[in-house]
Amino acid sequence: MPNHLSLLGIVHTVISIFAVIAGFVALYRDGQIKPGNAVGKTYIILTILTCLTSFGVMKTGHLTPAHGLSVLILILLPIGIYAPKWFGQRGIKAQVIVMTVTLMLSLVPAITETLTRLPVTHPVADGPDASIIKFSNLVLLIVFVTGIFFQLRRLRRPQPAGNVTA
Repeated sequence: MPNHLSLLGIVHTVISIFAVIAGFVALYRDGQIKPGNAVGKTYIILTILTCLTSFGVMKTGHLTPAHGLSVLILILLPIGIYAPKWFGQRGIKAQVIVMTVTLMLSLVPAITETLTRLPVTHPVADGPDASIIKFSNLVLLIVFVTGIFFQLRRLRRPQPAGNVTA
């Protein structure tokens, strides 16, 4: 079966995979996506590139809800980055939530695209409204809410010396 991705689609997909990996590495390593460290900066840069390249990828020939998510992510990233400067101590909690939301929002189109394209010969889902995609997004939401709960709970615990949360 032929590859139905354009060159830009392939570049977009590769960048987005690395962005998601960086986000998960940050969550695993630091318990949050910290914009001030190397993995957080990598996540932010790759996520911005993912969002920008998404506007050139339109398999339907027009903007889709996934493009709307790209716009939302591009709006949320600066809020997440600067929340501690803008809102003080509460901004740290806002930063944790907003940065994690950007990762979750990135996973919504990733789930849809993966399930509607793979396996190549007979994709799992026949379209974005398929029940498997809706169920997968529900699971993602549950995991997201649970993850936020644990991230915020972790912030309440005293941090060992030298472990900066920003």
